[in-house]
Amino acid sequence: MQQLTPTEAALIASVDAAPMLDQVLAWSAVNTGTGNLTGLANYVALLAGEFAALPGEIALVDPARVGVVAADGREVEAAYGKHLVLRVRPGANRRFLLTGHMDTVFPADHAFQTTRWLDDETLNGPGVADMKGGIAVILAALKAFEASAAASGVGYDVLLNSDEETGSLSSAPLIAQLAAGKVAALTYEPSALPDGTLAGARGGSGNYSLIITGRSAHAGRNPQDGRNAIVAAAALALGLKALERPGLSINPARIDGGSANNVVPDHAVLRFNIRPMETGLADWFELQIKELITTVSAEHDVSIHRHGGISRPPKPLDPPAERLFELVRDCGAALGQAIRWQSSGGVCDGNNIAACGVPVVDTMGVRGGSIHSPDEFLIVPSLAERAQLSALVLHRLATGVTL
Repeated sequence: MQQLTPTEAALIASVDAAPMLDQVLAWSAVNTGTGNLTGLANYVALLAGEFAALPGEIALVDPARVGVVAADGREVEAAYGKHLVLRVRPGANRRFLLTGHMDTVFPADHAFQTTRWLDDETLNGPGVADMKGGIAVILAALKAFEASAAASGVGYDVLLNSDEETGSLSSAPLIAQLAAGKVAALTYEPSALPDGTLAGARGGSGNYSLIITGRSAHAGRNPQDGRNAIVAAAALALGLKALERPGLSINPARIDGGSANNVVPDHAVLRFNIRPMETGLADWFELQIKELITTVSAEHDVSIHRHGGISRPPKPLDPPAERLFELVRDCGAALGQAIRWQSSGGVCDGNNIAACGVPVVDTMGVRGGSIHSPDEFLIVPSLAERAQLSALVLHRLATGVTL
């Protein structure tokens, strides 16, 4: 374990934790559900003002166009907010990527909109851990890092996207663009466990819609002339579930379609999610879904159109990623923070970054828990802890640590 040098100790002492809690409280008061474009626009304006304290240029980037399947089977364009990008010293030979997300899972009409103290150190509120606390950590860590001599020799990009909670579909091209050529990346999802445990290897995720077109008929007079899209959708759902195996979970989530009880339904949309732990399982599923669609289409005399696919590939830990995790562990030890990591079935933008060949630790945010629920909480002392951890990791990356 490498202990703190005098320079590193001065860097850690310069982390200004004073504004962080106030930032989280103010930001949590702004609803930023992924679909709340007004709330996201208000929030990104606040963040642009805060991140202007750092050198470099801030840009608000339009979301990429994303098609989604409506309940009637039509493909329509989804609406997303702008993404914030800060570019610092873009000409530097050694550059890093830091990412976070502005959106939460709580829409504007959700009952969970305010914060409250659970005890002297625990704050309950929407997005306090996932990840408005994480964004406060990014800002505090970079402010301290910029005050060090080491910062001038490296560069970095910061991406705060508006659509992570729905799969980062409109920011995926931007993530890939910014990840290109980076030495390492840090993403500020909250820790995997309240004790600060990091998420290591991650499985992947894919979201699909199967659009089934049958033939309508009277349910009493001539049902034999109909081709029931709902029944075909049910057959697909059962067939999908039968494809599950160790390392591959499949969740048929919803069937839209049908009309009056006396009409054979000629339309249905089946939506499902898959979670492959390995790339080989994702490839295997691709072959199986094609075969299943062919089989059900023939047996039920319907047409089936597939929409979607793997949006976040599995994220194994390769040697450079393991070395980055070890660096974070050693920095934690130097600060008196015990850091370990474990595999996770969850996904995040770290999956996208790793798929670009860049080592990433994607749970550098605060300690907390119960995310995606009204019980979400932030352990407030972790704001300063994690900002100090990130500042030290960045300093050691900037002063010669290789991955």
